[in-house]
Amino acid sequence: MDDTTGTLDEALERIHVSGPERDGWLSNHAPMAVEALVRHGQASAVHRWLDRYGPKLEEMPVAGAPVTGRNWHEALGDPRRVADWTAYFERETARVPWRDVLAAWWPRLLPGIAAGATHPVIRVGHSVRTLLTGEETAPRVRELAHALGYWAARHQPLPALTPLGPAPSAAAALDLVPLVPEQSGGIRERFAQLTGFPEWPAQPGRESAAPRPAGPEPAHRQPVGPEAARSALRELVRASTHRYATHAHGEPIMLVHAATAPNAVLRTLPALPRELWAPSLRAAWAASAAVTAAYAPREAAPVPASAGAAPDAGELFARAAAHGDDHTIKFTDTALDVGDAPAFSAARRAIELNPPVFG
Repeated sequence: MDDTTGTLDEALERIHVSGPERDGWLSNHAPMAVEALVRHGQASAVHRWLDRYGPKLEEMPVAGAPVTGRNWHEALGDPRRVADWTAYFERETARVPWRDVLAAWWPRLLPGIAAGATHPVIRVGHSVRTLLTGEETAPRVRELAHALGYWAARHQPLPALTPLGPAPSAAAALDLVPLVPEQSGGIRERFAQLTGFPEWPAQPGRESAAPRPAGPEPAHRQPVGPEAARSALRELVRASTHRYATHAHGEPIMLVHAATAPNAVLRTLPALPRELWAPSLRAAWAASAAVTAAYAPREAAPVPASAGAAPDAGELFARAAAHGDDHTIKFTDTALDVGDAPAFSAARRAIELNPPVFG
């Protein structure tokens, strides 16, 4: 759906004077939230929402030395270089088509998918969805540059992980993810405790438990073709969204990312070469499992009756927009992509559990 009101471009221009983080490490959710608001018929709420959210934001940091095709390796994963990275991707997307830039950089960035609490890849997913379904305006292309720059600056792979045996489905794999021993402190401290995840999708003939870096599989070990990878990724998004309804009480803000991160990858697949789809699935599973391990509670909880009502999609998203919380808006957006009753119950759970912005 394209935005014929011009609201999205206006909002992105307002946002692009700000950096991707605030208060040292908290992510700027504005570009993701406003894209979801516009997409689901809430364009009239965008500027009011930004007026409320905008004072939290900080200016883009001062640029230092330019990132180039020769020195990018040394700047990768350095958050102090976020302005340099953003400028680099602005130059690249002005020089060549944005799809070419994305295809070149996606495999370089994919091993660091969980960096920034998965917000960089989520921001990329919102940006690519807009570019694929609407006009390729300058603010929208610039948004992709900002998203990729944030990912490159925050890039940090997960520790080497041991395969823990196959799981028959995405839902079973999430249930089998071992929780980190100390569920306290920041996300980096929690991720540092990760040791292994279930193997999903199962890989026939895979050699036994040898640690490997999280992220895309080596080409000779990719277990599925492109269409099977997309199907499995849909399964993962569905399972992680459904699971939020029974596990969100553990950490209702952070656990949304177990669903929104793989959904960002799913949204990006159509813009990528098909040979990147299977590695994208593996990385998306690592991200979802990492968030689950870091924040999920040890016991599920029954879904309360208050989450069982059945509004249609438009009414449900209108409730999320009126609630105003950025994570709730983005999670409801993903729940609408899944589109079934358990996903809608999960979205209503987010509306109940997360503190509202608008009273």
